Amino acid sequence: MKLHSEPASLEKPAAPGESIVKSLKQTLALPIILSLILATPPLGFAYQTDESAASAPIQPARQTPEQLQQLVAPIALYPDALVAQILAASTYPAEVVEADRWIQQHPELTGQQLGEEVDKQDWDPSVKALTQFPSVLANMDKNLSWTSSLGDAYVNQQQVMDAVQVMRQRAQQAGNLKSTPQQQVMTQGQTIVIEPANSDEVYVPAYDPWLVYGSPLPVWPGWYPVPGIFIGGPAIVFGVGFGVGYFGGFGWGWHHWGFDWRNRTVIYNHNTYISHSRTFINRNNFAHRAGDFHGGPATREFGGAEHGFPAPHSQPGTHSGAFSGFDHGGIARSNSFRGHSSFGGGFHGGGGFHGGGGRR
Repeated sequence: MKLHSEPASLEKPAAPGESIVKSLKQTLALPIILSLILATPPLGFAYQTDESAASAPIQPARQTPEQLQQLVAPIALYPDALVAQILAASTYPAEVVEADRWIQQHPELTGQQLGEEVDKQDWDPSVKALTQFPSVLANMDKNLSWTSSLGDAYVNQQQVMDAVQVMRQRAQQAGNLKSTPQQQVMTQGQTIVIEPANSDEVYVPAYDPWLVYGSPLPVWPGWYPVPGIFIGGPAIVFGVGFGVGYFGGFGWGWHHWGFDWRNRTVIYNHNTYISHSRTFINRNNFAHRAGDFHGGPATREFGGAEHGFPAPHSQPGTHSGAFSGFDHGGIARSNSFRGHSSFGGGFHGGGGFHGGGGRR
């Protein structure tokens, strides 16, 4: 018997025309692949471009006078020096968050010991100054969207100072702003000045910023009422005073802050305060690269482990991540005397101090 075996598969010889087509396809494929590679940016380049876009500083539109008045409503009735500290610190929202968390983690620190530990921190003097007023610092942390809007307005719109005065006039006309055992309210020309009745004890007024000015104001979007600075109704009340005498020996203490209302500037150590924060672009001077006037272009993204603290937390109705960059820098010029300004750059008080907390 003969066994016949057949091959598993038989290949048909290619026709001459098919060989030519196959060869042409292989020849044309190479330049097409090369052109696609050249037209597609490398993965690393695409990542860098996206990262640059993500860290680009925010540039919100200029706010109207009415919006600025609404923005400053929660702080306009505070003493002048406290308003100055808040406006300066609002340009460092990341440090505000860090400082508030730090205060919460160290409830045992008070008085001189608190001042000594705060002085060691790498925060702007304005942020250090606010550690004297935990409820104010907590308000800025929990209302981070509002804080960042205030910082941007301070950097880019001097009219924010006018807004403070407009709101003080409205509260005065409504009968809610007047001198008390806790504070002195003085009118100098068109300017209303608020100072503590006792220079070593500061009371933070608690009020409803949407009712205290007479005609009700719309609530700032997402603004969260923080205990200690908020009370329902149209009146102003005062709680326990904060002793600021403990901090007199530090360069960032209470008596080093004030206002030059005539020139619409915050005063720190008898000079115009200059924020070196890079959180907000100074749109008025950006063309001249004036990064040393109030602010500069943002260079770092907020949050992340490399900066040693978490991203901002959210409270009901608040908006975290309202800004795109921050900088742990900033300082105003420092001189060896103390005092605070109420009007026209004038100072009250004297005495030496060591310039703690400054970064040059």
